[in-house]
Amino acid sequence: MSMRHILIATALIAAATTSQATAAMAADSDKPAERYVSVSSTGSVAADPDMATVSAGVAVEADTAKEALARNSTVMTKLIDGLKALGIAPQDIQTAAVNVEPRYTQAKDNRPASINGYRVINQVRLTVRDVKRLGEILDGAISLGANQVHGIAFDVSNAETLKDEARKLAMTNAKRRAELYATAAGAQLGSVLTIAEEGGGGPRPMPMARGVMAASVPVEPGTRTLTVEVNVTYALR
Repeated sequence: MSMRHILIATALIAAATTSQATAAMAADSDKPAERYVSVSSTGSVAADPDMATVSAGVAVEADTAKEALARNSTVMTKLIDGLKALGIAPQDIQTAAVNVEPRYTQAKDNRPASINGYRVINQVRLTVRDVKRLGEILDGAISLGANQVHGIAFDVSNAETLKDEARKLAMTNAKRRAELYATAAGAQLGSVLTIAEEGGGGPRPMPMARGVMAASVPVEPGTRTLTVEVNVTYALR
């Protein structure tokens, strides 16, 4: 076969391929566009908190950093040992912060402020697995020398199991809402295409003034609402 015949054959093949691609694109353009509806919905369940977390610590001031650290360590050792004696497991006591801060004199008479001592703060984060004992634990922590108590947050130990009920409610609400939109658009709801669950936040801490708690600490855990949000996409028929 001559070179001229080869070139003609190649051109014919390319033309045929282009024609087939054009026909396929035309066929695709004739297809109706895929229709779908996306909705967001939530499901919620109420639960009584059965556990809590709280920060307790000791702040000590002294003329030198070494002295402040030593005094702080003495009180913190007593506090941690006492909390364990009250029934708090070692794994439920976690150091949250250890700060060494200089203490300054007040600037006056054109003289700049200067360091005249140090403040050491040591805090632990406690997990109290029996919320009914929280007041007792706080009372004990203060008696043991804690002069900083803050950030109480209540939680539910079986939150994930309870959230499963919230997830079912969220899906029921999503389907109801999607059916409403589909009917309003003159369509029928098809199969589920995608499901995505939005991330939720943890328990919110309740601030408390430090060092001003009464001898008997009243604690009201209230009720926690566990909410799940889902984004669901349905096909439309």
